[in-house]
Amino acid sequence: MSAWYPPVRGYGRDVHLGVHYANFSHPDWQHRLTERLTETARVADQGGVAQLTVMDHWFQMEQLGGPSEPMLEGYTTLGYLAAVTERLRLSLLVTGVTYRHPGLLAKTVTTLDVLSGGRAMLGIGAAWYDREHRGLGVPFPPLKERYERLEETLQITRQLFDGDQTPYAGTHYSLVEPVNVPPPVQRKVPIMIGGSGEKKTLRLVAQYADACNIFGGEPDEVRHKLDVLRGHCDDLGTDYDAIEKTMIAQADPTQDPDGFVTSMRPFAELGISMITLGPMGDDPVAWTTEVAEKVVPGLAEL
Repeated sequence: MSAWYPPVRGYGRDVHLGVHYANFSHPDWQHRLTERLTETARVADQGGVAQLTVMDHWFQMEQLGGPSEPMLEGYTTLGYLAAVTERLRLSLLVTGVTYRHPGLLAKTVTTLDVLSGGRAMLGIGAAWYDREHRGLGVPFPPLKERYERLEETLQITRQLFDGDQTPYAGTHYSLVEPVNVPPPVQRKVPIMIGGSGEKKTLRLVAQYADACNIFGGEPDEVRHKLDVLRGHCDDLGTDYDAIEKTMIAQADPTQDPDGFVTSMRPFAELGISMITLGPMGDDPVAWTTEVAEKVVPGLAEL
């Protein structure tokens, strides 16, 4: 069962909730990490949450404690979650372009799509966490080159998802035999580009992506970013309305579920169709249960 939801085209369509499981450092994580992650995913899956994401990091981010805190490898985690859920769309938020060769990345996401019954999404960005690259000996090229690699990766992954076996020759990558069998279950594996840089990132969204992910701010800020995206779509001749608009919200809706839903209305009016939140507090299962019960229905009514 695919969890790929159509984008909201104007006010009056459902707004979905995504849960981003970024923090594994809950009490007694040394013994209960897997149990908590599994139960959170099951609660989300059964409670109407549309999407579950984890980070693509080898080290925990410094704002969440840094490398001494637990961090699971992303695609291994998603493969596990595919087996314990039935409905959730599954993705990393987001894959760093420096972490995997694009041909292998396409194979990995395709495998996730096959084993999940068509619930995979490729979330991707230019990468930024240089400490984990240095720490584990992975090359971290300059920003300009990372964006060049990102564009080539977008071209390559789409080609392999579509079954096009034409050899690919780019500046940074060459694929002599881009075979990808079995193919994805979905007719079109959605690609979401994370970030809201106006000159490069949103242009890549307009040219290659099925969805964008904007780090939330005030409605006027999000409106401006979406206007920039629309401008890129107009310049490139692509369909702005066909792009799913998603947003990370920095809030804890359990404190005031009705107030949170009301605060999301302006974003729904802008066309945001997915609000992504991270569990807060020491008990992600209880948090997700409450959000599923008290927030998911309210968002759907927007």
